[in-house]
Amino acid sequence: MKYKFLIPFLISILFLAACGQTGLEKPITLVDQNNEEVEFPTGEPVVFFFITSYT
Repeated sequence: MKYKFLIPFLISILFLAACGQTGLEKPITLVDQNNEEVEFPTGEPVVFFFITSYT
């Protein structure tokens, strides 16, 4: 019964991935805790940590 739903799901994921963009033209801009804009380049792999706290 699982395979009845799993196979169409995987096929749809592959189809959506094939129709996507190959890359981003503009860099990604986020705002840090000091309201300063931080820009991430899109041409190379970048690792960043997102830490949030609820007070």
